[in-house]
Amino acid sequence: MAVLTSAIAVTEVALYAFTGSIVDRLSSHTPATFLQEEGWKFALMALVVLLVMPALNLLSALVIHQTLLGNFPMRIRWRVHRYLLRQSMGYFHEFAGRIATKLMQTSLAVRETVIKLLDVGNYVVVYFGGALIVAASADWRLMLPFAAWLLAYAVLLRYAIPRLNKVAQEQADARSTMTGRIVDSYTNIATVKLFSHSHREEDYARESMGLFLGTVHRQMRLTTIVNVSNDTLNMLLLFAVAATGITLWMDNAVSVGAIAVAIAFVLRLMGMSQWIMWEMSALFENIGTVQDGINSIALPATVDDAPDAKAITARGPVRGDIRFEHVTFHYGKQGGVIEGLDLHVRPGEKVGLVGRSGAGKSTLINLLLRFYDREGGAIRIDGTDIATVTWDSLRAAIGVVTWTHLAAASFGARQHPLRPPGRQRGRAGRCRAPGQRRRLHP
Repeated sequence: MAVLTSAIAVTEVALYAFTGSIVDRLSSHTPATFLQEEGWKFALMALVVLLVMPALNLLSALVIHQTLLGNFPMRIRWRVHRYLLRQSMGYFHEFAGRIATKLMQTSLAVRETVIKLLDVGNYVVVYFGGALIVAASADWRLMLPFAAWLLAYAVLLRYAIPRLNKVAQEQADARSTMTGRIVDSYTNIATVKLFSHSHREEDYARESMGLFLGTVHRQMRLTTIVNVSNDTLNMLLLFAVAATGITLWMDNAVSVGAIAVAIAFVLRLMGMSQWIMWEMSALFENIGTVQDGINSIALPATVDDAPDAKAITARGPVRGDIRFEHVTFHYGKQGGVIEGLDLHVRPGEKVGLVGRSGAGKSTLINLLLRFYDREGGAIRIDGTDIATVTWDSLRAAIGVVTWTHLAAASFGARQHPLRPPGRQRGRAGRCRAPGQRRRLHP
């Protein structure tokens, strides 16, 4: 992509230079001798215009649109998604909608950053460098207005881009917060309606929209400053190049063709400068989005396999002898959730845990499944410390039916339209007729 972009930029500069030379050749030949002496040059340039440029643009479009734009972000999404699936449970305490938004917008921002650096940035550097060379080849003084414009333009970029970058990072975070809140409202719409929390959800979403809109207003103020400054610089460049060119022509230092090329370059740069400014702003906006995404996504897993971890079935079938040996866990907070717990569950034994909300019943199961690592003590299955086995094989050996699944299965059984109430079955248990005792079979 970068090679093709450079070739396109060089060819365009060569076309501008040739256009200037046409003016000088037309003024130094008669119509009768022009084609005879200059015809081969025009034929060569026609070949470039009709065949070379379309071929370069076709190859560039194929590389960018057919190869990179679709595949590149999808590859990033796939790799990040695989990484996130292996994150610890504590990581997902953040809104799921917010995490998903980070994944989607970061993958697109990485693509845009790479494309703009290697395509747009490369094109601008090669093109402007070629324009300076062409202007200097006529007279070095004709290059001075371009050099001054470039310096002033760089100062403008230096002022605007860091500020746009900062706003972009804040905007990316505000956008993901806003989207996450909206998505989670829809995801949990049954709970919202059940507890009549629609007004709370409205206020919650509106707060995030207000924060996002604040970053948009700051971004637009910066954009207005940049646009006005850029237009002023362009007008000054046009005046300076025209005045310098005419002065040099009056001193017989440059030809009419050189002035034509210089002014053509100015008109081209006037159109490009606005495009360059937006592309550079978008580049650093995407860099800000990538940085924000990396800060949220590229975090090490707090629960991971040991370097020498093996499958829990490596020593044979799992019997299910479970031991909690002086286990301590606090969720990283002061004060104990589980403090020095000893528990032995023998194979085939059924144990019920009863306690108030927050006493640690679910935490005990989460530790057994290694959703979290215990802070002290050890948890063993068949004498093997679960910290020394792969968590994938550990969880594959443990069957879990949560209360949510039991409730959903029971509710689904009662609502089944094809079975009478006394004979309906849920997936995880049996629902008997009203008034009878319900037994749940794991």
